[in-house]
Amino acid sequence: MTPSVGELVAWLGRWSAGRGPLYLLLAARIRQLIDEGLLPPGAPLPPDRRLAAALSVGRTTVVAAYETLRQEGRLVRRQGSGTRVAPAALTPPGPRVTETSNPMFLHLLDPTDDVILLSCAAPPSPPPELAEAYAGLVLPAHDLGYHPAGLPALREAVARRYEERGVPTSPDRILVTTGAQQAIGLLTRLLVAPGDGVLVEAPTYPGALDLFREAAAVPYPVAVGPDGLDVPEAVRLMERHRPALAYVVPHLHNPTGTVLPPLLGRRLVAAAEARGVPLVEDEVLSELGFGDRPGPPPLSSYGTEVIGVGSLSKAVWGGLRIGWVRGPAPLVARLARLKALHDLGSDVPAQLVAARLLGSFEPLLRARVAELRAGHDLLRAELGRRLPSWRCPPASGGQTLWVELPYGDGVSFAQVALRHGVAVLPGSTMDALGGSGRMLRLHFLLPPEVLSQAVRRLAEAWAAYAPEPEAVRGSGPGSRPGSRPAALNAITV
Repeated sequence: MTPSVGELVAWLGRWSAGRGPLYLLLAARIRQLIDEGLLPPGAPLPPDRRLAAALSVGRTTVVAAYETLRQEGRLVRRQGSGTRVAPAALTPPGPRVTETSNPMFLHLLDPTDDVILLSCAAPPSPPPELAEAYAGLVLPAHDLGYHPAGLPALREAVARRYEERGVPTSPDRILVTTGAQQAIGLLTRLLVAPGDGVLVEAPTYPGALDLFREAAAVPYPVAVGPDGLDVPEAVRLMERHRPALAYVVPHLHNPTGTVLPPLLGRRLVAAAEARGVPLVEDEVLSELGFGDRPGPPPLSSYGTEVIGVGSLSKAVWGGLRIGWVRGPAPLVARLARLKALHDLGSDVPAQLVAARLLGSFEPLLRARVAELRAGHDLLRAELGRRLPSWRCPPASGGQTLWVELPYGDGVSFAQVALRHGVAVLPGSTMDALGGSGRMLRLHFLLPPEVLSQAVRRLAEAWAAYAPEPEAVRGSGPGSRPGSRPAALNAITV
């Protein structure tokens, strides 16, 4: 359906209600119409001047909104052809990855037969302990089942887990959520208004970028190096812009696997608290280290205002949708009221099971880490044997490898890889700075025979993508047509 200008204005509704620049508010509402399917792929949008006149705003507002959506890949603007919804949103006849569709979730929404998913890093099956916990489940005899802040028994279990890690925590500082994604989403809704700035790492977890983009936030990316986040640059950015929120993954960073040294972590926390910037620490992977000694303590051990986000999705199973927020009690109370508007509380049986698992968590965690270490070693060995030109440094924990192609770019190679039956996550989809063009994130959670088959397919895809010897092509980004790094000027997924 192609709407008229009047119909589009009606669909936009009270688009200007809210805080922030008008162009971001307009872009957010058009984005919603595209994502909901009201504006289908290929649909033309009104010219800048006509829409501006219909909305009683300046033309620059419409131009800036269209440009924001063009940079995200949702719109296509061509001289003489006007502005249209990007055709990449069309359901493709075969597997497809684009800079505008999150490859982590692509095949969860539209599964394709015989595609090995190295893009969505989650345990492929639940551990036996989970089935045992459900088998022994006893529901409360007298309980309405509505617990917006979380079941008291689980809040106490999560608080004890923090205590065991050296962070004094009371249950009133814990909010139970339906996974870490909901936790980040609630924090975004509470703390970030359209047009607000959000400090993010570059690269970072793409699911968080999804949420910040949906909130019409302005990303303030800071590069991640060998020692994690560039903390001096992050401090300078907080001084200049005072972002509404800072989101970091300091320990076993997703996707690079780096670990922020404790002294830098202390400096980051001190800077955020001195400037009143809410600092959100994603701890989902923090206990999956391969070393014999515990990793650095959570950032919350360095300050009283740090907001921690955790979940059981990586250590146990993605289908156990249990996450949490640890933060100051007043913030947790506000988040609980916000959560009550959405779902009145997370699933009670799942919370009871999670509380039981956390009561004897160490054996389960050790078993998961042992599986991860074996998968890590196998994937690196297979890549080294079949794709020796790829740079693949070892990870110190977590679930993924951060792999660098010798040339080309990850987005175009991902398209070729999908045609050969394996889905990978291009690095540029995780980088709001527009870098990481040659990078891929590959997880090692699949059974050994499947991982080996995945690498065989990657090798076949690489042979098709780059059939000539590297010495002939050269290794520079301009050495082959179409091998430019993806340049993303706004948050993409």
